[in-house]
Amino acid sequence: MNNKSKIMIITGTRKGIGRFLSEYYLQKNFIVCGCSRSDSDLKHENYFHYCLDVGDENAVKKMVVDVRKKFGGIDILINNAGIASMNHSFLMPLKTMEKIYRTNVFGTFLFVREVGKVMASQRKGRIVNFATVATPLNLEGEAAYASSKAAVESLTKILARELAPYNITVNAVGPTPVYTDLIKNVPKEKMDALLARQAIHRFGEMEDIVNVIDFFIKPESDFITGQVIYLGGVSA
Repeated sequence: MNNKSKIMIITGTRKGIGRFLSEYYLQKNFIVCGCSRSDSDLKHENYFHYCLDVGDENAVKKMVVDVRKKFGGIDILINNAGIASMNHSFLMPLKTMEKIYRTNVFGTFLFVREVGKVMASQRKGRIVNFATVATPLNLEGEAAYASSKAAVESLTKILARELAPYNITVNAVGPTPVYTDLIKNVPKEKMDALLARQAIHRFGEMEDIVNVIDFFIKPESDFITGQVIYLGGVSA
């Protein structure tokens, strides 16, 4: 595979998992087009950053059009952007629920829809969404986050069927907790209890996530679609 020709869009690239994925695939000679609400300090000749809200339909359309104009196509989409908030349902403001769904669900949908159109015209493509073990574990305090990711799982499975005729695969990776800003405010006792429910009792590493994504996007994985792989020995 000649990675120099591979054009990849990764959402939520300013920090955390998205930043790691950007640097990882840049090292492998991919051209990476990333986005976040604010600017990125990632400097690389093959990295192109867009400032936008993934839930902003017009902004997403403009980015995808621009990427296609610049590079002639899009080979891979990684829907990494996501936000979370821990709250008992009684204490969950509606605006918090709306914000989480706007990013996690609507953002994922918009990028799949717009990038999927480009991939359909190419008759090929790879899409990887982000799920979470919080969904199958039914974690207390995660009503907004876990349910939004349950919606992403459902989207993944339905879109896999809808896009299969265009030789586009759609899969999802469900990480266990990784040391990022997403979990920095979670009480230690809650994190310990979560890890205890996994078959492998440890935090996830960035390399664990990349391993699954590499598997999904490799040319030999063209017969694998509509799958959600949870890490750490968690099952649905």
